[in-house]
Amino acid sequence: MSTTLQSVAFGTEPGLAPLSAPATIEEWWLSAVALGGQGRYAQARAALNIVDRRTAGLAADGDCVYASLSASTRASFLRQTGWHAKASYDDGRALAIVAGRGDSPELVAAACDALTGLAADALGQGRLALGWRLLERCAEQINRLEGESARLWRQVIRLEWVSAELALASGDFTPALRHAERAVERAAGGNSLRHKVKSDLLRCAALTGFDPGQAAMLAGEVFDECRSSGLLPLAWASSMLIEGVSGSPTTPNSAALGAAVAARGGVFRELSL
Repeated sequence: MSTTLQSVAFGTEPGLAPLSAPATIEEWWLSAVALGGQGRYAQARAALNIVDRRTAGLAADGDCVYASLSASTRASFLRQTGWHAKASYDDGRALAIVAGRGDSPELVAAACDALTGLAADALGQGRLALGWRLLERCAEQINRLEGESARLWRQVIRLEWVSAELALASGDFTPALRHAERAVERAAGGNSLRHKVKSDLLRCAALTGFDPGQAAMLAGEVFDECRSSGLLPLAWASSMLIEGVSGSPTTPNSAALGAAVAARGGVFRELSL
């Protein structure tokens, strides 16, 4: 496995470009994750296409894990640009690929990625009760591997993320802040700058229910970190939060950042009024 690709996807160099050439299935998936974090969606989807071709028709657990991860990663790209219903098909496929195959940490991790993805998809379609049920299933999966939480660090953080988002969607700011702060704490113990930044952004979103001014100020710090770290989609999201709370545009503003995401292959869903 390429240390550089790991560092960009889940480490301290999320904005590094160009990436080293991938060789293995794992490296192609890491490339897709890294490129997606930078908002390079077209390139990321192309990398996932290679993962799909290399795992097609193969029955080994390792191949199924990466086939599932590819599907859930593809779903995350759709969800980030507003296509929650479409994303649910890929997340459902991701879960089906690994369902019933066993309890190895790798299989459980892939199943949890699919379940948290499906919960976020449900949230985006206004199905909050379904979202909570899916998160309960995810928590059950994690609890089955007692003592393996260090290997499931990403899945534990994602569980807190979507829990915070569901609480926010219900207007329940206190539990939302609690889940967001847990995500911040979990992320602080790891190396992934992208996970730290997103956790910080969710905490800002939860703080809007208590102190909008402080939330906007802290979101400004997140925005600056996203910009300096090359995390374009998170820069766009933090800009949207700042502008929504403060009424003042960021520099660059959310429209310019959204256009930059679109130029890299992000296709935003137009919301009907």
